[in-house]
Amino acid sequence: MLENNISTVNNDVKTLVKDAQALFTAATALTGEKAEELRGRGMRALDSALAKAQDAQVKAVETGKQVAASTDVYVKENPWRSIAVAAGVGLLVGVILGRK
Repeated sequence: MLENNISTVNNDVKTLVKDAQALFTAATALTGEKAEELRGRGMRALDSALAKAQDAQVKAVETGKQVAASTDVYVKENPWRSIAVAAGVGLLVGVILGRK
Protein backbone atom coordinates (compact mmCIF):
# COMPACT_ATOMS: atom_id res chain seq x y z
CA MET A 1 0.00 0.00 0.00
CA LEU A 2 2.75 2.48 0.95
CA GLU A 3 4.78 1.56 -2.15
CA ASN A 4 1.78 2.26 -4.39
CA ASN A 5 1.22 5.65 -2.74
CA ILE A 6 4.89 6.57 -3.11
CA SER A 7 4.89 5.48 -6.74
CA THR A 8 1.73 7.46 -7.47
CA VAL A 9 3.07 10.60 -5.79
CA ASN A 10 6.40 10.18 -7.59
CA ASN A 11 4.64 9.94 -10.96
CA ASP A 12 2.41 12.92 -10.14
CA VAL A 13 5.39 15.05 -9.13
CA LYS A 14 7.33 14.10 -12.28
CA THR A 15 4.32 14.97 -14.45
CA LEU A 16 3.81 18.31 -12.71
CA VAL A 17 7.49 19.22 -13.05
CA LYS A 18 7.49 18.29 -16.76
CA ASP A 19 4.36 20.39 -17.29
CA ALA A 20 5.95 23.31 -15.49
CA GLN A 21 9.11 22.97 -17.58
CA ALA A 22 7.03 22.99 -20.77
CA LEU A 23 5.17 26.08 -19.61
CA PHE A 24 8.41 27.90 -18.78
CA THR A 25 9.89 26.93 -22.15
CA ALA A 26 6.80 28.26 -23.92
CA ALA A 27 6.87 31.42 -21.82
CA THR A 28 10.43 32.24 -22.88
CA ALA A 29 9.29 32.56 -26.49
CA LEU A 30 6.46 34.92 -25.56
CA THR A 31 6.35 38.39 -24.11
CA GLY A 32 3.83 40.43 -22.23
CA GLU A 33 0.63 39.22 -20.65
CA LYS A 34 0.63 35.74 -22.21
CA ALA A 35 4.16 35.05 -20.95
CA GLU A 36 3.23 36.17 -17.44
CA GLU A 37 0.19 33.86 -17.52
CA LEU A 38 2.34 30.88 -18.56
CA ARG A 39 4.96 31.67 -15.92
CA GLY A 40 2.22 31.86 -13.30
CA ARG A 41 0.82 28.50 -14.36
CA GLY A 42 4.31 27.03 -14.25
CA MET A 43 4.92 28.35 -10.75
CA ARG A 44 1.58 26.95 -9.57
CA ALA A 45 2.48 23.55 -11.06
CA LEU A 46 5.83 23.58 -9.26
CA ASP A 47 4.16 24.63 -6.01
CA SER A 48 1.70 21.77 -6.39
CA ALA A 49 4.53 19.30 -7.02
CA LEU A 50 6.37 20.54 -3.94
CA ALA A 51 3.24 20.25 -1.80
CA LYS A 52 2.62 16.68 -2.99
CA ALA A 53 6.21 15.70 -2.27
CA GLN A 54 6.05 17.20 1.22
CA ASP A 55 2.74 15.45 1.90
CA ALA A 56 4.24 12.12 0.79
CA GLN A 57 7.24 12.71 3.05
CA VAL A 58 4.99 13.41 6.06
CA LYS A 59 2.95 10.27 5.40
CA ALA A 60 6.11 8.16 5.00
CA VAL A 61 7.50 9.44 8.29
CA GLU A 62 4.19 8.73 10.06
CA THR A 63 4.06 5.21 8.65
CA GLY A 64 7.69 4.60 9.61
CA LYS A 65 7.01 5.71 13.17
CA GLN A 66 3.96 3.45 13.39
CA VAL A 67 5.94 0.46 12.10
CA ALA A 68 8.77 1.17 14.52
CA ALA A 69 6.34 1.46 17.44
CA SER A 70 4.58 -1.80 16.58
CA THR A 71 7.94 -3.55 16.15
CA ASP A 72 9.06 -2.22 19.53
CA VAL A 73 5.90 -3.55 21.17
CA TYR A 74 6.32 -6.95 19.50
CA VAL A 75 9.96 -7.26 20.58
CA LYS A 76 9.08 -6.31 24.16
CA GLU A 77 6.26 -8.86 24.26
CA ASN A 78 8.26 -11.63 22.54
CA PRO A 79 11.94 -11.14 23.36
CA TRP A 80 13.07 -14.73 22.84
CA ARG A 81 11.21 -15.11 19.58
CA SER A 82 12.78 -11.86 18.38
CA ILE A 83 16.26 -13.11 19.32
CA ALA A 84 15.62 -16.38 17.49
CA VAL A 85 14.45 -14.57 14.35
CA ALA A 86 17.46 -12.23 14.43
CA ALA A 87 19.81 -15.18 14.88
CA GLY A 88 18.14 -17.05 12.03
CA VAL A 89 18.47 -14.08 9.70
CA GLY A 90 22.10 -13.66 10.72
CA LEU A 91 22.77 -17.34 10.03
CA LEU A 92 21.17 -17.13 6.58
CA VAL A 93 23.16 -14.04 5.68
CA GLY A 94 26.33 -15.76 6.90
CA VAL A 95 25.63 -18.86 4.80
CA ILE A 96 24.87 -16.79 1.71
CA LEU A 97 27.99 -14.66 2.12
CA GLY A 98 30.09 -17.72 2.91
CA ARG A 99 29.20 -19.32 -0.44
CA LYS A 100 30.47 -16.41 -2.47
